[in-house]
Amino acid sequence: MSISVADLRRNYCLGSLDGADVDPDPIRQFARWFEEAVRAEVTEPNAMTVATVTPEGRPRARVLLLKGFDARGFTFFTNYESAKGCELAANPTAALCFWWVELERQVRIEGTVTRLDRAESAAYFMSRPLGSRIGAWASQQSHVIADRTTLEARFAELEARYADGDVPMPDYWGGYRLAPDRIEFWQGRPSRLHDRIRYRLEQGSWVIERLEP
Repeated sequence: MSISVADLRRNYCLGSLDGADVDPDPIRQFARWFEEAVRAEVTEPNAMTVATVTPEGRPRARVLLLKGFDARGFTFFTNYESAKGCELAANPTAALCFWWVELERQVRIEGTVTRLDRAESAAYFMSRPLGSRIGAWASQQSHVIADRTTLEARFAELEARYADGDVPMPDYWGGYRLAPDRIEFWQGRPSRLHDRIRYRLEQGSWVIERLEP
């Protein structure tokens, strides 16, 4: 390489974060930061890394899109038979991580994951673009495939079958909700002395703590 990876660095100086400044409720604090990310025109502000663990204890992570959040938790959708779906079936805990580089902010969330009921999943499925609904049928997510031509042929066949746009939701597809028990808000600061405020759920109440960087 013509550049040194170790020399790539940036001194963060856009903001600060103190325990006295945050909302007592971490979901409201997340909503505040999320709205600021949208206003700042962060690219894909709802993009998040979702980390799961295999039955053998191997961690896995991938980027998904958050599709909703409220007092109950954070929701996303996927194929239940995908790698992450199988991992969540075996170990229904996960971690989420948002990285909003334009604001020098990061949010880390940990908790227990449950499936959404079918009605809630179906309501979201029907709101998706036609191509995405067909894609849910065309892709056997995470399974090995010979080549892209096979996938495209399967998609074309399904596209013809559902030409009227009436695409049912597959039984193996739906949503998850992560109910958090830890949420950390991270604000970049100069000299790597970053601000870290963590909410930890203890006996039904949120404890707010400042962590060393």
